[in-house]
Formats: sequence, structure tokens, C-alpha cells
Amino acid sequence: MNLTRLAAVIAKEWAEITRDRLFLGLAFVVPPVLMLVFGLGMNLDVENIPFVIVDHDHTPQSREYAYRMIDSRYFDFKGYLNDEHQIPRLLSRGAVRAIVVIPDKFEEDLAAGHAVTVQTLMDGSFPLRANIARGYIGAINAYYTQELIAKRLTTAGFSQKQARQQMGNLRLEMRMLYNQSGKSIWSMAPKMVMMVLMMTPPLLTAVSLVREKERGSILNIYASTVTRGEFLLGKWLPYAGISMVNGVLLWALAVFYFQAPFKGSFGFYLLATFIYSFTTTGIGLLVSSFVKTQIAAVVMTMVVTLVPAILFSGMLFPLSSMGPQAQVIAYLAPAMHYARIIDGTFMKGVGLDKLWPSVLSLLLYAVVLFSLAYYFFTKRPQE
Repeated sequence: MNLTRLAAVIAKEWAEITRDRLFLGLAFVVPPVLMLVFGLGMNLDVENIPFVIVDHDHTPQSREYAYRMIDSRYFDFKGYLNDEHQIPRLLSRGAVRAIVVIPDKFEEDLAAGHAVTVQTLMDGSFPLRANIARGYIGAINAYYTQELIAKRLTTAGFSQKQARQQMGNLRLEMRMLYNQSGKSIWSMAPKMVMMVLMMTPPLLTAVSLVREKERGSILNIYASTVTRGEFLLGKWLPYAGISMVNGVLLWALAVFYFQAPFKGSFGFYLLATFIYSFTTTGIGLLVSSFVKTQIAAVVMTMVVTLVPAILFSGMLFPLSSMGPQAQVIAYLAPAMHYARIIDGTFMKGVGLDKLWPSVLSLLLYAVVLFSLAYYFFTKRPQE
């Protein structure tokens, strides 16, 4: 390894990057923009659910029941509905997502101790959101039922303490760790760092090398004394450095713009991102060994990076819910290992002592990818 030749290749590549304004924009402007766009668009919090109420009883009891949902921050009350024939039209055009129907004799049946059925119609075109909304309504209904039972027992002569004992001594106390407020953006924003760094560095690296093939400038490398290792490493280092700069910018966006908590060590984050940057740019080097056009490089890079980063990293779907085959693919994807590091450093405040298997996996990926790129790259024109 001749350091002078390596430095010359790095200087040449950096000159290519800075001379092309479009390429420079792709390197430093696109990653933060992607972070902002995806971070603002991928909000998984289920709040402000538009709903209407059909009240057939029109009594103080039915209005009190309705106010429990109207006052909830999870629902956006759109008014009372008098004609049930409007329900299919409202649901089909997405004007509302839920409709609560309070039956006749609601107050009378409750006072008599009879069972009352309140119908709830949900828009199931988004099953995840519908199930969460159903859970909200079920919780509000259960809490209201407990209050009714407590009032009835108090009326029957029990004290409030005795009424609570009659209702049962088993209580469920739930506490969310690491993300007490339950904000999805606190989890999604850090994982966007993983996804953006998986998309842009391989793309830039692959396009850069393939562009030299298309222009024919790579023939100069073929004729020079630069070795395969020096050329590939000279290509690798500038884009790994750009990826590191973007990693710091994306971290700042996650922490200061999206207000995601960062509880771990910033030094460990930099170390893991440094190894991850070499891994992702290594993917670009390997892809460039198999394609001859920039369009093919873009398509192939997006397929091998974006799909695993979204589906198999745990960003949207937990690994425990995947089948055995999907879990094997997930563990073979570097995005999953970096996503674990991101979760640990941002949300849980853990470091190398707990996350060393993921760091070691990324390091192994970087070595394997560079070795494969070295093996498939040849300093001879390919027909």
C-alpha cells in the first residue's frame, strides 16, 4: 500500500465531488432533506381521530358518556349525527374514522341495571390505526363502567373505600420505560439516521465508480501503477467521510429538531457510525463491480439497501413478529444491527458493553464487503 498513490486517488475523488454541484448537493443536502421529509411524514402516533356520535337517548347520562370521548385528546369530535343513513357516506370518503351510536333508553337501562350495548363503527382500511382507536374507546368505556359501579355501590350504602374493594383488589399499573410519553417520533427520528445513511452513501459510491466506467476515465486507472486496493480504498474513504459528516448532521436534527432524547455516549455513537459508514459505502463499491451504467447502479443500490432498511431493520415492524425466514434476512442486514445501536444510544443510554455484538457484526460486514469488492474489481477493461 503506497500512501502517496492512495492520497492522490483520494484527492482526485474529492476534486470530482466538489466540481460537480449536483453531486455535491446529493452528498450534503439530500440526507438532511430526507431526514426532515421522512421524519415529518412518518408519524405513527394515533391522535385526533375524527369521529361523530349518534345519540338516540338524548339524556344527561348519554351526554356524560359522550363527553368522555369528546374531551379525550385522542379524538377529534366532528359533531352529533341525526341521520344514520349518512354513516356509509362519511366513512367512505374519509370524513370520519369512527362513529359511536348510543342506543335508546341508555339512561333508563343503566339505572335498572340492564346490560347496554353501545355500537362503534370503525374505518378498518388502516388496521393498525383502527385497532389502536378501538383500544382507546374500550379503555374509555371500561373506565366509565367502573365509575358507574362505584356510584351504585356508594348509593347502596358502601363507603368509597368499600366500593373499591367490592370492585376487586387486582389493579393493573403500567409504566412505559425509555419513552414515557409514548411519542413515536422519539423512536422514528433516530431510526431515520439509520435509513438515510443506508440510502445515500452506497448510492453516491456506486454512481461515482460507474460514472468513471461510462466516461472512460477509469482507463487511466487501468494504465496507472495504482493497485486495486489503493483505488478502492481511495474511493471508499471520501464517501465514508461524507457519511460521517452526515451522521453528525442527522444526529443534530434528531436531537434538536425532533427533540428525540439522547441518553448514551456521543463518542460511542461516532464510533458505531464510523463503522456503519464503511459498511454502507462498501455496499456501493460491491454494486459498482456488477453494473456498467449509472441507472443500473441507482436501481440496484436502492433495491439492496432501501428494502432491508425499511422492512427488516425493526424500524416499522418488531423482529419478534417476523417469521423465521424474515428473521434470518433481518440478521443478515447491517441496517438491523445499526438500528439496535441507535435504539441503545438514543433511548436506553447503553454503550459498547451491551452493544458490542452489533458493532462487531458491522465491522465484519465492512471487511467482507471490501474483500468482495476487491475480488470482483479488476484492472482490466471488461467487455
